[in-house]
Amino acid sequence: MLRPLLLGSAALLALPAHAQSDMGDTVAAAPASDTGSAATAPQDHDQPGAQIVVTGTRARNTADVLGGTAVLAKEELTRDLRPTIGETLAQQPGVSASSFGPNASRPVLRGFIGARAPLLTDGIGSIDVSNTSADHAPIINPLTADRIEVLRGPTALIFGPSAIGGVVNVIDSRIPRHMPQETVHFDGIASYGSAADERSASGAADVPVTSKIVLHADGSFTQTGDQRTGGYVLSPALRAQAAASADPAIQDLADLKGKVPNTAAKTWDVAGGAAIIDGNNNLGFSVSHFDTFYGVPIRYSLDPSIEAEQVRLHAQQTRVDIRGEVDTGGGIFRQIRTRLAAADYKHSEIAEDGAIGTTFYNQGYEGRLELVQTARGGWEGMIGGQFSLRDMHVVGDEKFLPKNSAQQFGLFTLQSLDMGPFKAEAAARFEHNIVDAQADADIGNPAYNRTFNSFSASLGASYAVAQGMRFGINVSRAERAPTPEELFADGPHAGTQAFEIGNPNFGTEKSWGVEATFKGSGDGFAFSTAAYYNWFTGYIYDTPTGATRDDLPVFQYNQANARYYGFEAEGSFRIATVKDFTINATALADYVHAEIVGTGPAPRIPPLRINGGIEATSDRFTLRGEVEHVFDQTRISAFETPTNGFTFVNASISWKPWGAGSNTSLQLSANNIFDVEARRAASVLKDYAPLPGRDIRVTARIQI
Repeated sequence: MLRPLLLGSAALLALPAHAQSDMGDTVAAAPASDTGSAATAPQDHDQPGAQIVVTGTRARNTADVLGGTAVLAKEELTRDLRPTIGETLAQQPGVSASSFGPNASRPVLRGFIGARAPLLTDGIGSIDVSNTSADHAPIINPLTADRIEVLRGPTALIFGPSAIGGVVNVIDSRIPRHMPQETVHFDGIASYGSAADERSASGAADVPVTSKIVLHADGSFTQTGDQRTGGYVLSPALRAQAAASADPAIQDLADLKGKVPNTAAKTWDVAGGAAIIDGNNNLGFSVSHFDTFYGVPIRYSLDPSIEAEQVRLHAQQTRVDIRGEVDTGGGIFRQIRTRLAAADYKHSEIAEDGAIGTTFYNQGYEGRLELVQTARGGWEGMIGGQFSLRDMHVVGDEKFLPKNSAQQFGLFTLQSLDMGPFKAEAAARFEHNIVDAQADADIGNPAYNRTFNSFSASLGASYAVAQGMRFGINVSRAERAPTPEELFADGPHAGTQAFEIGNPNFGTEKSWGVEATFKGSGDGFAFSTAAYYNWFTGYIYDTPTGATRDDLPVFQYNQANARYYGFEAEGSFRIATVKDFTINATALADYVHAEIVGTGPAPRIPPLRINGGIEATSDRFTLRGEVEHVFDQTRISAFETPTNGFTFVNASISWKPWGAGSNTSLQLSANNIFDVEARRAASVLKDYAPLPGRDIRVTARIQI
């Protein structure tokens, strides 16, 4: 598996590799495929704050980024950290989560998930099968993240043509970029969460062994029990059906409350890496292994003749990453960046008696090359190429996909023009996709070979309408090839407890989008707003049909025209200064409206959400209280159930014993203080798996 990657590494070793930051000294931790400028001492652990976006050709203030953007870093990342990437990001504007129980949750960006909301690690995909189904956990560990960025607009296009909802880029320091000043640099985090008896710990160390070589090692461990909820396990509609049943066992389900059965988990993760750093050049690699064993919430059957399955998943991935950066010394291109990754992944779906029902195997390779142009006046940009190869094989009684492969080859460019008050940005991407499926008599699929060519582009501009105030607009055209799951699915899937059916005749999904932004900041205030409208031709979506096969509800992929529109807004305002404390009021709101033309509402769309908080900060303490209200979701597709609204009250206190200049901290937080029963409309399992009840969390972070 690793031979192509080793050959690529040998080629890279023939080059000098560069890691120059362009923002001065501050963003030393920006990822290779993502960083640009920086702004404090060149240390991997000196992460920029949430006002800086490092993904793209250079680091920029969030106010200068076209498209709604969110950054989770430093104290906010520590406070929101959860075992899954979906729940970690769920409080960001425009972001919800799939919430397939506490262990498998992907971010939902503006109502989109999967291929339309890619998950990246340092600019490269997670190389797993989390796109295949909601019960498959992404192999991305938030515990090892230095910062997480949610990107939209032209910048997102350099990572893929289908990032309509946005791109999530998780940035870590597994491949060092700079020499530590200490003999040993150590970062550690430990936390406890009461809602699932969650215990987690993570540690990372960087050791310079010569003046030009630095070694890295990290590891993490998380263990949880069954998740406790604030009320009943089943939704009110299902409880009413259960109570009306003549079967006593079904009637008992109406009273099921407290803990959500079969949701315990154990996860561990280890990695080692090294980098050669010679002045402004670097070349590095890392090898990691991820192992998780978790339960999937039970989709209880209210039919006495059908027994609900209790499924657990054991997923493993071994992955190799390489990154190189070359400073050319001038000319047309000032920097060459490359990223390569290869991974072997498998997971088994295990029945209650320990028997393995189905196993998924996935082998993937991905790489990208970026040529960063030398700035000419206010003009700068990059051109590049990317490839992705995936071979997937499903074995077992409940195989719902034939053996398939997907190949993607892309060329892209991102160009920007800065004329002071006026800024413009454009991106374009051409992609060639080949999707193959072998003939499979078990599920009745013949052999298929599909080829798709797509072209996507985005053009935007912003203008400073006043000091610190900037208005922007972005227009995009995107084309997306169907995924193998959308094309070839045909069979029962124990993890989702659904019978899934694709369509091998799907064509390319096409869309137009327009987004307007208004951002500003000044003495004691900051705000960011975005409104968007997307219309699709050949939109691919899955929805329940109301039928059953193999005692499972049928979910069918369909293709139709669709319309999505919505907004997100957040802001903060200083209301007082009391001794050493600054008192700020914060607010957030987001909303998505999605319609399948001629059919009705799209399935699993988050409703309107609002959040208001008060925060007091000093050099050593941060105190925060907030109220979040999520409204009812009654705009639902056929065979989907309504979702009741809920209100969470949360509070937290953070203490930095060595002051604001240190990343060492101790946090205590209380989430869902009033222990309310809550469900996310974006979750396939919302009627069977509510969100956590009251959760008291203690988190200690240390850096030496």
